[in-house]
Amino acid sequence: MRALLVDLDDTLLDYSGGVDEHWAAAVRACCPPGGGVDAERLVAVLAKTRRWFWDDPARHRRERVHMLAAWTHIVEFALERLGAAADGLAPAIARDFAGRRREAMRLFPDTTTSLTELRRRGVGLALVTNGDAGQQRDKIERHGLARFFDAIVIEGEFGAGKPEEIVYRHALVSLGAAAREAWMAGDHLEFDVGAPQRLGLRGAWVDRAGRGLPADSSVCPHRIVRSFGELLAAGD
Repeated sequence: MRALLVDLDDTLLDYSGGVDEHWAAAVRACCPPGGGVDAERLVAVLAKTRRWFWDDPARHRRERVHMLAAWTHIVEFALERLGAAADGLAPAIARDFAGRRREAMRLFPDTTTSLTELRRRGVGLALVTNGDAGQQRDKIERHGLARFFDAIVIEGEFGAGKPEEIVYRHALVSLGAAAREAWMAGDHLEFDVGAPQRLGLRGAWVDRAGRGLPADSSVCPHRIVRSFGELLAAGD
């Protein structure tokens, strides 16, 4: 391994942990009893609305670069499904949720030690992440990640995101590495494994939950790991 492209959310940073609880807390904080909107009903409808909202690939690609607006839209759709008209409630809930998420997110325990060891070994590192430019850059700065990477490619800054070929090619050029010398690691089978493999990189799937490959998966990772730190063996 001469070069490694790395995903951010749910690979280095615990992004999804506690998300349901934070939505529920935001709704309850913004929908007091007697305020006209039943908080518990809204929490239940939000769960279904969130899945529906993000399951559409085109909408996912369009909305993920403006996350606060996306969360606001989700709440608006949920309120509409409830037949509730509450001026200003959707953005208030979205802002409350955003604040809770920001404060709760933490690096996984193996992230810093693993990146430190990869740097010691002289492996070129590129952080390749989809999403909102401001939020992704804030995560990188808050958690001191920039110092580990020779290149950082954020969809909202670069203008394209995974799984577009130009993203991986740009990262490789930034590292001065050929695809055959490089790996990519991440939790998304298509974005972090399948698409890079088609360009000649090796793909490592970070399956922290240990669920295993879906039965219908067309992607076959070169390596499946339960933690980012396990990937260090790939360079041995």
